[in-house]
Amino acid sequence: MLFLQIPLLAVLLAAGDNEDAFQEEISFKMIHSSSFYNDSWVKIRYSAWLGDLQTHGWDINSGRIIFLRPWSKGNLGKEEIKELEEFFRAFSIEMPHELHRHASEWKFKYPFEIQIRMGCELHPGGAIVDFYGFAYQGSELLHFQNNSWLPSPKGGTRAQDMCRRFNQYLVVKNVVQRILSDTCPRFLLSIPEAGKADLQREVKPEAWLSTGPNPGPGRQMLVCHVSGFHPKPIWVKWMRGEHLQQGTQQSDTLPNADGTWYLQVFLDVEATETSGLYCRVRHSSLGGQDILLY
Repeated sequence: MLFLQIPLLAVLLAAGDNEDAFQEEISFKMIHSSSFYNDSWVKIRYSAWLGDLQTHGWDINSGRIIFLRPWSKGNLGKEEIKELEEFFRAFSIEMPHELHRHASEWKFKYPFEIQIRMGCELHPGGAIVDFYGFAYQGSELLHFQNNSWLPSPKGGTRAQDMCRRFNQYLVVKNVVQRILSDTCPRFLLSIPEAGKADLQREVKPEAWLSTGPNPGPGRQMLVCHVSGFHPKPIWVKWMRGEHLQQGTQQSDTLPNADGTWYLQVFLDVEATETSGLYCRVRHSSLGGQDILLY
C-alpha cells in the first residue's frame, strides 16, 4: 500500500529551485482512495491538489500520470517520468494483493474504503508542516512522524499491528520522510507564476433555484444550486428577510471539470410558508454584491 504512494508523489512534488513563495497558507496534497468491493475487485482513484486546484490525476487504464496544468511536471524529464510510471503501474497491481492478504488479520470487512492524504502546508512567515493520514472507512488509523508510522489515538490494536508491518519497510520510511520533509517543501517554495495565477483567479458563480423530491405531505424541498465559482470558499444560505432559516442542509462542494466548484443548499419547508424565502450567495468574486434568488 505505502509503496504505491511514493512513485506518484515523487512525480507530483518534484520541482526546481525558485525564490518565489506564497505569503499566505497553502498546501499541496495527494488524495488516494481505494474501494475494496470483495476479495478480488478493487477500484482505485488518485488526485493531487495545490490548495483547491487539482493539478494531477492518474489514468488507471494507461497507467500514466495526468498533468492537468502546464507547470505540473516541475523539472522532471521524460525518462524519469517514464521510469516512475512503470514502477507505479507495477505496484498498483501488487498493492491490492497486500491488503487482501491482511484483510482478515486487520479486520477489514468487505466492502471497505481506504483513504490516504499526504502532503505539506506552507504557513505565512515561511513555516512548513507536513502531514500524512491513512484512514479506513473514513476514520484515521495511522499517521507518519519522525520517520515512522504511528497508530492514531483511536486506531486500536489494528493500527498497532499495521504500524508494526509498515515500519519493517526501512527504505520506504526513508523515502516517505524525504518526500514530506524535503521534496514537498521545495515544491511549495518553487511554485511557478502560472500556478499562482491559476490559484488566484476569480470566477463568478452562477445560481438558480429548483424544487427537490417531495419530503412529505404538505411540505416542499427548495434547492439553491451554485456552480462555476472559484476560489472554493463560498457562503450560501436560505433566508427570510435578514434571518437565516433553520434546517438548511448543504451538499459537499464538488469540483467541475474546468476546475471551478459546485454545491447545492436544501431547505425543507411547509408548502404554505415559501413566500418571502430567498437564497443568498456571497463570494469573493462578486465584489460585495451578493446574489439574491427569490
